[in-house]
Amino acid sequence: MPPLLANAAVDLFLKGGPIMYPLLLAGLVGVAVVAERLLWWVRVAGRRDPRAVAAALAAAEAGDWVAAEQGVAKSADPVARVLRAGLAHRTGAFEGAVQVASAAELREAARYIGVLDTLVTLAPLLGLLGTVTGIMGSFNSIGSDELAVAKVTGGIGEALIATAAGLGIAIATLLPLNVLSARLTGLQADLEAAATALQVAIQKGRAS
Repeated sequence: MPPLLANAAVDLFLKGGPIMYPLLLAGLVGVAVVAERLLWWVRVAGRRDPRAVAAALAAAEAGDWVAAEQGVAKSADPVARVLRAGLAHRTGAFEGAVQVASAAELREAARYIGVLDTLVTLAPLLGLLGTVTGIMGSFNSIGSDELAVAKVTGGIGEALIATAAGLGIAIATLLPLNVLSARLTGLQADLEAAATALQVAIQKGRAS
């Protein structure tokens, strides 16, 4: 960042008042969480193996349980891991095994989503608090014996800067939150679809 731009940013931050420090912390937490989650989903995308999942389900449909188990035995795909748990318990507690495995995958996928959701709500509230404190400072200046125009305008500036910062953090956090929530919903749908297909294949094998 150029020195002049950096100095202007620091000056704007200081003019925002004390509430800018918790806003800065909220922004840093948001950046860290978004970066960690995006990297996690990139790694998951590299581990996805739809061919292995499809082959295992096809083998299960044909009643070839050995091939079905071998198809997902070494796969790191979250869907494949759920199928592996279901196949290992196909003669017993199938539903319980699938639910436990799915919950573990979804718990990891939903990690820190609550933090982003909290930041979306918290950042505007912190900005509003900065607005209130800034306006209060302006009114206190007006009520003094000598009207200090600089203090009045400074308080109004503090209010506007804090409000803008809070809204900016909320908007910047909301976009990745929606993207991550959509990816989570998609993974949940894939897990449910694969588990249901495997359950149908198992029931078919028992009926035959």
